[in-house]
Amino acid sequence: MSVTKPPLESVLISESCLQNRIYELGRQIFTDYENQELVLLGVLRGSVLFFADLARAIFKAQHESQTGEVALRFEFVQLMSYHDSTQPSTLQLIRGGSDYLKQRHILIVEDIIDTGRTLNFLYEHLETLNPKTVKVCTLLDKPAQRQVPVAIDYTGFEISDTFVVGYGLDYAQQYRNLPYIAVLGSI
Repeated sequence: MSVTKPPLESVLISESCLQNRIYELGRQIFTDYENQELVLLGVLRGSVLFFADLARAIFKAQHESQTGEVALRFEFVQLMSYHDSTQPSTLQLIRGGSDYLKQRHILIVEDIIDTGRTLNFLYEHLETLNPKTVKVCTLLDKPAQRQVPVAIDYTGFEISDTFVVGYGLDYAQQYRNLPYIAVLGSI
């Protein structure tokens, strides 16, 4: 089944603005976890580009500091909530974290937090794995959509209540490859 590709309305966050902010986040995370082990837990699929750039930013901060290191491990979890729509629906865990998350510092890496339902669902799942700590880093925060209160430790950008695509975010699996964040036009 083919989905009509709606037009883009405008660029919301440029590629250079994204990269500058991700570098700042990487420096902060490096400082907070220096000389510790940290599991970056990417929420598939939307966070993949952000996850990769954030991991490189942490390494760059480590290389520049020359005082310590952060031992990074990568893990992924796959959840589905949009089902080819612009409105979230029933949450589904497709792939969960592994057993080595027990007694580890975990940093959930999300593309966007809007309703908070996905993050709350993931927190509940992770608690069953008995982690040492769980913190959250999101590229985009859309508080106007919040239905469940959630704690966000690192935020790239706060955005208004608009549907965005690009840099990993999609509409019906389209637009993920854009190097910037754009507002989706009328569907």
